[in-house]
Amino acid sequence: MAIDINGTDYPLPDDPRVSLLDLLRERLGLTGTKLGCNQGGCGACTVIIDGVRVLSCLTLAVQADGCKVQTIEGMAADGHLHPLQEALIEHDGFQCGYCTPGQICSAIAMAAELKRGDPSYVTPDLAAGPNGITRQEIRERMSGNLCRCGAHNGIVDAIEEMLTGGVA
Repeated sequence: MAIDINGTDYPLPDDPRVSLLDLLRERLGLTGTKLGCNQGGCGACTVIIDGVRVLSCLTLAVQADGCKVQTIEGMAADGHLHPLQEALIEHDGFQCGYCTPGQICSAIAMAAELKRGDPSYVTPDLAAGPNGITRQEIRERMSGNLCRCGAHNGIVDAIEEMLTGGVA
């Protein structure tokens, strides 16, 4: 039994009560995923499991058995930042940077949701799915990721650039 984290297999912890967040941070030293509220309310701990964004503080590590987990450490490829990371720099999308890893993971998984046609609360016609990318749609889909330092507008600008530029 193993978890593929950023392309490397890791054994499951012996204790089935270990959260995925604790496995990443405390046992594997992957500290990019942040501990925020530890209650699933802030999104700082967001990672991607098999293409779906999840809150690692509320996910047991054993639940990821056999899955592919992507953290912020796995976003850059061949020494190049992910296009969203570059857009966040360009749009000053982080000040303190604490929420940034969760914001990035959430936005990348959100782009996949949009491609699949998954509706959101602001989608006018649920049967038809989302009709294009709007700032309102981005804000709604990212509402589970809180920014406390005031970089929210830059984050939305960067996500909008990534989505309209066709990069994900």
